Amino acid sequence: MSRIFKVFLIGLLLLAGAALACSSSETEQPLLKPSPSPTPAAISYYGYEVVHVYPHDPGAFTEGLAYEDGVLYEGTGRVGHSSLRKVELETGKVLQKVDLTPQYYGEGIAIYGQEIVQLTWQQHTGFVYDKNSFALLREFDYPTEGWGITYDGQRLIMSDGTSTLHFLDPETFKEIGSVQVFDDSGPVSSLNELEYVDGEVYANVWLTDRIAMIDSRTGRVLGWIDLTGLLSAADLSQPVNVLNGIAYDAEHDRLFVTGKLWPKLFEIKLVPQH
Repeated sequence: MSRIFKVFLIGLLLLAGAALACSSSETEQPLLKPSPSPTPAAISYYGYEVVHVYPHDPGAFTEGLAYEDGVLYEGTGRVGHSSLRKVELETGKVLQKVDLTPQYYGEGIAIYGQEIVQLTWQQHTGFVYDKNSFALLREFDYPTEGWGITYDGQRLIMSDGTSTLHFLDPETFKEIGSVQVFDDSGPVSSLNELEYVDGEVYANVWLTDRIAMIDSRTGRVLGWIDLTGLLSAADLSQPVNVLNGIAYDAEHDRLFVTGKLWPKLFEIKLVPQH
């Protein structure tokens, strides 16, 4: 056997041994399977229990509602009738009021520190007031329609009647992000008045008696509140409009709802439905 052939044969044997070792090593190590994606939690459904009923100005076309320091703050709409109000909860009495000039259609409101932010519908203009005096401090612009607005402790969250929630810097009012809202059936549009409640965004859905409970990080609807039948037949005998207006008393864990031209405001407790 020639010396060259011996070298060639030894090389083949070494390669075969290395391949066998690799094969043995691979068979000893179990294959790592990718972790499955977490299954989204099922959507929760709620009815309601009325805890207390309060009077509400039946002439108030409610577009925004908030609660702080024992009083309600309310933004009303319609051209020529739009206003910002401070309201006594127990009586419905208007304690303080400033009217918008006739060209503006008032929409949602939010409390930010010692200021109140109010949107307008199609005028692309927002107003910032001193919370105590209602003095107008400044104005700001935005490119979409204005529907609802709330504050989550870091950002203003704004709806525009679509399925989009816009996140605004509360100092500059510049958009810093957005999210699309959806449930198991797809996008949820007509998002109207907003309220930040214990880590979630509650949104009236225009022309319905439902409130969406939204994870603002993902846009996913975590739950639905059905407020069908909240107004009695006697209440419906006078002109009323749609359910709209959510306020939350974080200190006492109280949830308030009302509607446009409704004669009553309700404190409700959520009741899980199965």
